[in-house]
Amino acid sequence: MSPEGVFTITGKTDKNTGRKILAQNRKARHLYFIEDKYEAGIVLQGTEVKSVRAGRANLKDSYARVDGGELFLYNMHISPYEPGNRFNHEPLRVRKLLMHRREINRLTGYVQEKGYTLVPLSIYFSGGKVKVELALARGKKDFDKRRSIAEKDARREMERAFKDRQLAR
Repeated sequence: MSPEGVFTITGKTDKNTGRKILAQNRKARHLYFIEDKYEAGIVLQGTEVKSVRAGRANLKDSYARVDGGELFLYNMHISPYEPGNRFNHEPLRVRKLLMHRREINRLTGYVQEKGYTLVPLSIYFSGGKVKVELALARGKKDFDKRRSIAEKDARREMERAFKDRQLAR
């Protein structure tokens, strides 16, 4: 018998795709220009899946790298599963990502030649399997970050003014 609520999927549902998002790397959109997005499977142990399902994963400071023709995810923290006792996993272990060979070769070329980096944006369930959304990203400079914050504030102000205008009618 399992405890109540252990197997429920926590997190928000993405409005565009309808997927349950388990963890997001919101800082990545602030630090990087997102050029392209890819979906990758991830190799997890049993207690890791249960912990991710409970929403206990963190993508902060995580990144992906190609080593020996295979794709690996570094610095992703998955908290130990409470009832897992001796079968628990290492929280910061390196995890293998699953993609087609052609996609890995394409990503390798971008990362080596053009100075891009691979950053995970989110973890979600797709068809009962845990997937990672990887972004091919280019780092922002400080002035780029300030400009994007200013654009976001201006957009918010315009929406607020438009909303007030609509209410006044």
